[in-house]
Amino acid sequence: MSTADAPKKPRENDDVPVPATLRKSLKNRHIQLIALGGAIGTGLFYGSSESIALAGPSILLAYLVGGFAIFAIVRALSEMSVEDPKAGAFSYYATRYWSKRAGFISGWNYWFNYILVSMVELSVVGSFVNYWFPAIPTWVSAAVFLVIICAANLLGVSKFGEFEFWFAIIKIVAVIAMIIGGLAVIIFVLPTASGVRASFANWFTVGNGFFPNGLMGQNSDGSWTGLLMALVVVMFSFGGTELIGITAGETEDPKTTIPRATNDIIWRILVFYIGALGVIPWAFTRLPVF
Repeated sequence: MSTADAPKKPRENDDVPVPATLRKSLKNRHIQLIALGGAIGTGLFYGSSESIALAGPSILLAYLVGGFAIFAIVRALSEMSVEDPKAGAFSYYATRYWSKRAGFISGWNYWFNYILVSMVELSVVGSFVNYWFPAIPTWVSAAVFLVIICAANLLGVSKFGEFEFWFAIIKIVAVIAMIIGGLAVIIFVLPTASGVRASFANWFTVGNGFFPNGLMGQNSDGSWTGLLMALVVVMFSFGGTELIGITAGETEDPKTTIPRATNDIIWRILVFYIGALGVIPWAFTRLPVF
């Protein structure tokens, strides 16, 4: 018997189970706002202060670099989602086209990632509520929001899509309001907490200029700082954009919706992040912030 006629050894991923068909209830507006709302969160409202302290005004470059990297990743995931829109997204694709081991590792890694991120989000929510209402302990507000989020996830995909849509609108309105407020402080020369006039020229004249800490450096206390260190916070901030691919299995028309959402979401996120970080820190904070 020739080599060509010999039976082929089955591959490890030949018997990959196809995920069950889910109810396809998510529309384009849901996908857009789920991804946008997922990316606009603690990374901007809370973590931006840390990233600005690390990189100074050059944080804008960090977000540009991170944005292009995320776009490449999301674009690849979206193309696979359009070609084979299955629940499980990258975990399913890793299993189907690579190996079961790769799918197992990526799936559980993503699960652990969101467990940790969820705890971070709840801690930040608790600290925000405690700041405005000191009488409420941090753990109480965190527990209340945990119950609310869990309940929203149990309502079904269509209701969850609406829930995410309207709450993402609240985030977007808040960011736009902060950008407009920052521009008003700069344009109308309103007083700042530091007494330093708010101006875009502060990018280069306040502190040590646009690159106050360089690409990477070490402080006197041994901690690391600089643009490259800020990239860690930046990439955390972009977490959530991958939800475009994950929702493909529950999207009404993935071949139309997913490409539109992918092409639109990145530049919208960049506009919000760069617009906010290009204006807000130099209008509302005590300068210098680095």
